[in-house]
Amino acid sequence: MNLPDDKRNSQSTEPTASQTVGPFFSIGMCAHPMKNLVPARVSPGAEVVTIRGRVLDGDGQGVPDAILELWRADANGDFAARGGASDGNGVPDGFARIPTNESGEFEFQTLKPGPIASGGGIHAPHLVVLVFMRGLLRHLLTRIYFPQEAANETDPVLTAVPAKRRNTLVATRSGADQNQLNWSVHLQGDAETVFFEA
Repeated sequence: MNLPDDKRNSQSTEPTASQTVGPFFSIGMCAHPMKNLVPARVSPGAEVVTIRGRVLDGDGQGVPDAILELWRADANGDFAARGGASDGNGVPDGFARIPTNESGEFEFQTLKPGPIASGGGIHAPHLVVLVFMRGLLRHLLTRIYFPQEAANETDPVLTAVPAKRRNTLVATRSGADQNQLNWSVHLQGDAETVFFEA
């Protein structure tokens, strides 16, 4: 169909509105099951932990169908290189996408990473977390640190966060089992999780 010049020019220069995805957000982002960050072969002495939590809105209600995208370094503090080790589906080692359920709950297992050398400093063991959900035009970026880590005291990112808010980034023990941890994402409110500029 031929358009008049004035119509053709206006259509080619008009910006389009940003769009969100829903109501089945996780379908488009979880083509393959990626429920944990534990490879098929685990080295002797490697520490496997389970992390449970919820994604909560400003009213404390669970957010269904959100996605946590997780990145984990290995025991040497190295992230998988592009095209490196994968699970057979092309998913790099140390990467997972975890959907929340209808109550906003999530659960995954991970190997505990090693300290990471970056930017002239040593970062304490942590997981990088990106949060995707309906209504967000840009993802949220945060971290999960492990409890009772001496390196937390000198981590350059964690120590840059005001002391009263650091607890939003550090998982807590769940009972006596040191390999069972709790950590939740609070999107708003007094307990809002610390988010970083991407």
